[in-house]
Amino acid sequence: MTQSTAFTIAPGGWLGLLGGGQLGRMFCHAAQSLGYKVAVLDPAAECPAGMVADMHIQAAYDDEAGLARLAQTCQAVTTEFENVPADSLRALAARCRVSPAADAVAIVQDRIAEKTFIASQGIPVAPHAAIRSEADLRAAPDALFPGILKVARLGYDGKGQARIGTREEALAAFAEFGGVACVLEALMPLDYEISVVIARGFDGATVVFPVARNVHRDGILAVSTAAPVLQDAAHAERQARATEAAQAIAQGLGYHGVLCVEFFVLQDGGLIVNEIAPRPHNSGHYTMDACVTSQFEQQARAMAGLPLGSSDLLAPAVMLNILGDIWYASDAAATQREPDWAAALAVPTAKLHLYGKREARRSRKMGHVTIVAATLQQARDDAARVAAALGMQAPE
Repeated sequence: MTQSTAFTIAPGGWLGLLGGGQLGRMFCHAAQSLGYKVAVLDPAAECPAGMVADMHIQAAYDDEAGLARLAQTCQAVTTEFENVPADSLRALAARCRVSPAADAVAIVQDRIAEKTFIASQGIPVAPHAAIRSEADLRAAPDALFPGILKVARLGYDGKGQARIGTREEALAAFAEFGGVACVLEALMPLDYEISVVIARGFDGATVVFPVARNVHRDGILAVSTAAPVLQDAAHAERQARATEAAQAIAQGLGYHGVLCVEFFVLQDGGLIVNEIAPRPHNSGHYTMDACVTSQFEQQARAMAGLPLGSSDLLAPAVMLNILGDIWYASDAAATQREPDWAAALAVPTAKLHLYGKREARRSRKMGHVTIVAATLQQARDDAARVAAALGMQAPE
């Protein structure tokens, strides 16, 4: 079966998901609210999506029997993380509709291929070099130091990255990473970071969510803010450029489904792409409470061949990531205690989303809170109250 655009999967049908994490859990809720049943394939006996799915196929992502069962059950399959084997998506595509396609996912699984693709679309990326050997590092241009060395595959949330000042530090980091393929990027004069979440149907129809402004701590997203475009011509122009670039990337990839493009805004107002995520994204979680249609509902609509919903922002929103650290009274504490959820929810604009993970660990994403308010200032003030109630660092 080819990836046909000719049929719509009616509610009551089965949608499939490779991956059982929190993004999959929120996809399950959205798809089920539309009337679909969801089958999740994930190797873990307990996983956030498997707990709420209609079927959990416990199997490795490349397990032939598990993939066959998923394809037999579902008319369409998607993924909730980018490191699922592209060959698994190709195998599924022979039997059911798959979004996004394996070729698109394969590009963004590899930072080297990803940057090459983005540049081929005429979209700026940071100066960089592909590093496959020590010789590549020794030959890298001096302009790339200081920089950041990133493993080409399987890195996330700041893992597999090292900030380096000199060529010698880069060589040491490369050895620490085991000599795997990497990308060396020059450090850029960063002002702030933004992201654009886009949904694209099999018919080519596209909707774009409002641009989110993001703050990371230790390589992990901490805060995302979404608000109507300010009456600032330069700011509005940057948002328009980011949106246009995200649309070009989705079209260039032949992408179907939900995709996020992360950007660096430079101090001189320049805009460069940091990376692409071929799935819903942490910075788009605010859409669950602050937009007409969430990123997860768009994911289900796209794979089912339904019309995409409005992405309009209903009110300003601030999203706070909840990490396992808040289960500990201090950085040195070894004993856990339950966060004061009642105090956080005493802020009436707060919406709490917990992911059902059994064990809270430091730096582990356990949930998020979205604060939706009449004004951006109120949302920020209320977000500070929520953060204080949960013992989190105040949002910037």
